[in-house]
Order: sequence, then structure tokens, then C-alpha cells
Amino acid sequence: MKDILAFVMAGGRGQRLMPLTEDRAKPAVPFGGIYRLIDFTLSNCVNSQIYKIIVLPQYKSQSLNDHLESGWSFFSPKIGQFLKIAPPQQRTSLEWYMGTADSIRQNLYLIDRYRPSHVMILSGDHIYKMDYSLFYYYHKEKTADITISLLEIDVDLAHEVGVAEVDEDYKILGFQEKPKKDIKTIPGDTEHVLASMGIYIFRTEVLTEILNLTTAGDFGSEIIPDFLGKYKIYAYPFSKKNKISDYVTVTTEDGKRQMRLEPCTSDSSYWRDVGTLDSYWNANMDLTGVNPHFNLYGRMWPIHTYQVPAPPAKFVFSTERPEGFRVGKALDSLVAPGSIVSGIVRNSVLSYNVIAQSWSTIDESVILDEVVVGRFCKIKKAIIDKFNIIPPNTEIGYHPEEDRKRFTVTPRGIVVVPKGYFSRK
Repeated sequence: MKDILAFVMAGGRGQRLMPLTEDRAKPAVPFGGIYRLIDFTLSNCVNSQIYKIIVLPQYKSQSLNDHLESGWSFFSPKIGQFLKIAPPQQRTSLEWYMGTADSIRQNLYLIDRYRPSHVMILSGDHIYKMDYSLFYYYHKEKTADITISLLEIDVDLAHEVGVAEVDEDYKILGFQEKPKKDIKTIPGDTEHVLASMGIYIFRTEVLTEILNLTTAGDFGSEIIPDFLGKYKIYAYPFSKKNKISDYVTVTTEDGKRQMRLEPCTSDSSYWRDVGTLDSYWNANMDLTGVNPHFNLYGRMWPIHTYQVPAPPAKFVFSTERPEGFRVGKALDSLVAPGSIVSGIVRNSVLSYNVIAQSWSTIDESVILDEVVVGRFCKIKKAIIDKFNIIPPNTEIGYHPEEDRKRFTVTPRGIVVVPKGYFSRK
């Protein structure tokens, strides 16, 4: 993997994630208590032994840059490792990055500088675990010019995505954009189609040639369909081929529990595009529960990030008070360091330095850094951005019509409180 250069697309505006992206790029949106979205793609790189990475930011990138400088500075240039940030510099024109392909085109000089044999292009705002080395070896086995990682999804969802048509060898023959009829399913599997994940690997000379032949701005919607007949382009079936092994707890025949290294099929096939507020909330909820859909606790595939220097989370003891019985506990929840819980938290994700004061309840919610939930507050199915001090007795998520007057409420009914909203009151 030493001869692969990875570009991570990190310039997304994330319009559908507003107000979470009002002051930050989509890849910098906090997730899972202590992470940023970009941490998952970058962790996949280093866990796959890819240590030459260039991040391409654009929209409101300062918090993203700060995070990368603080948490991703462990690469060693002495042995050829690096993570570089390459913002748009108008090197080739007066335009900023005008799409995924254009962002690479404007940085061809970096490819010339490092001369990799292959270039991998990744999105910096998806939640998944992927062994890119398996992806690379598959690409080599097929002697492909371009290989695209595709997700197997139910045919009923084909009208929502772009669908790749493949032959029995998974060579890509064509694309259908949100088809409603004559849908091209996977050969031998009429129940599933292949949808793009925004993950590509190119032979370097092919990528350079394509970018010099066209001014198209986007790989998925323009370049790949236009060059199907000229190059060997293959599909990588993500769910079938991607295998992440980790230690799991199993019960032996004699009833004993032990740890065993096994393929984690649920993690290996998990992929989420958190492009909407509902999908963002859903993905955070996938982290909770006894057997979460996406497990952050594996030892063999760690998710790296910047760790805020904060004390351990604290849970206040139970006691009888004049106001009633007080208890501090969290059930089926993730609670980041620095948090103090004096109320009850259920099926929720709390980021750094969240304070849930006495007799408050937080259910099925995502609470970002530096939030104080006042006494007797009731929070349900909400996303609360940073730096909010919620007054005592406030109810959020219980009165939809009242919530809509103040906040964004998603189609699913998730209430989103913007950064610093209650601090302004």
C-alpha cells in the first residue's frame, strides 16, 4: 500500500445538514460523542496502511483544519508518511473546486510530485469501516483501470440512487440515474442493485489522462459514464468483499463466554451517508444499544481522533431531596469525557462536557459539546448543537407545533437546536 496516494474530499457544504453546517464543513460535523465525520475515512486509511493522504477542504474549513492539525499529526515524513491539507489555490484557473474531479485536476501537480502507481479518491463524510487493501487487491486482480466501490441495496430503493449495471464478472456496463422501471439488478440477484459510495481507485496514468481530456467537474455523474467504453471499469461489491475482523464475545459449547477473533459482518457491511439530519440522527442511534449496528469498541479497527483533555464522565449518586428522588444514570448511551449526569439519559449520545442536571431526562437524542441541560428539562428525539444552556423546565421534542416555531424539525420529527441558541436568550 506504499504506492497509493489517497485524496479525501472534504469541501462539502452539507446544505441538508443545516443548521449543523452553518459554521462548519460537513466532514467536520461531530459524531458519536468524540469524533468528527472525517475521522472514519481517515481511520480506514491508516488501518489499511495507507499513509499518504491529501485532504481537500473548501467550505468553512477552519474547524476541520484545527481538528486535523490537533488529532492527525502523528504521520512521519521521515519514512514517507504524510497528511496534507490542500485548499483551493486557483493554480489552474480563477475558479474554486468545481466538483470532485475538478478538485483532483487542480492538484495534478501533487500527483506528479509523489508519483504513486494508484490514486484512491474518498469521501470524508460517510460512516463505515472499510479495508482499502482488499479494495486495492481486487482492483489489481481485475487488471482494471478504474474500480468503484458499490453498495448492495434493496431494489425497492433504486429510484433514490444512481445504479450501476454490471455483467457477471462485475465489469460496469452502464449507469441508471434513479431508475423507476427496467432496473438493472445484480446478475443472479434480482433483489438488489449496486449504488455508488463515492469511493474510487484509478491507475495514475488513467486518471491523469482523463482529467487532461475533459473539463467535467464530477466523477460520478460525468466522467465515469463518459469513459465506460474506453477503459476497464469494474464494480467492487462492498458488502460481499469487505471483511473487517475483530474480537467478539461468543458462548462455547460448555456455556462459557470468551473472546474470539471473527469477521464482524454487521460492521463490514455497514455504510451510512449522513447527508440529512434524519440520517445523521439515525447513524448516532445505531451506536447505542447492547449490540449496536455500528460498533466503536473493536480493538482491531480503531477509530482515531483528537481526544479532548477532559476528566472521566461522572454520574451523580442517588439521593432523596425535597424536590424528589434524584438519580444520575445513563442507559444504552454513549457519554463522552467531561460530562456530568445527574438526571436520566437513555439511548442517547453525549459529547464532551455535557451537563445533565438533576431531574432532567434525555431520550434518543444527540447532545454536542458544552451543553447544559437544566433541572427538570425533558429532551426527546433531538439534536442539540454546541454551547447551549437550556433553562430549567424546558421541554424539547414533546410539542411539535411549538418546536417548529423555534427550531428546525425534520420529516421524522427530530428537533434540531442550533449552536448557541439558548445562550443568546
